[in-house]
Amino acid sequence: MGEHPAYLHTVLDGERPRELAEFYRQLLGLVYRPGDEPPTDGTPDTADWLVLTQPDGTRQLAIQQVSEQARTTWPDQRVPQQAHIDYVVEDRAALERHKHTALRLGAELRLDRTDDEDEPLYVLADPAGHTFCLFVG
Repeated sequence: MGEHPAYLHTVLDGERPRELAEFYRQLLGLVYRPGDEPPTDGTPDTADWLVLTQPDGTRQLAIQQVSEQARTTWPDQRVPQQAHIDYVVEDRAALERHKHTALRLGAELRLDRTDDEDEPLYVLADPAGHTFCLFVG
């Protein structure tokens, strides 16, 4: 491969992996890795590991099932966020549009910093409680 490890994807834990994968699939316009799509034949969805890619197959996120997960309470530090993902958008209109999409898909608004002229942003939590930022870049 080379002198250094190569980045593959970010993995998020979730108690309901399909729900979390669907959130990010719809929010980011990703697709399932072949074979990870939801069942369409009526069989139960028992997936405990799902991979989301760009349409060209480039890996972006994997979702791993866990039996229990404490939701971050950030900005309250009782349960710190430990990690978060940043997503950049082109302008303020896109920032508002993507925030509304995230909320419609089940996100929770944690911080509104859109009054910052240099870097307006929102911090949201996905349905499993992982925080992520949407900001104008």
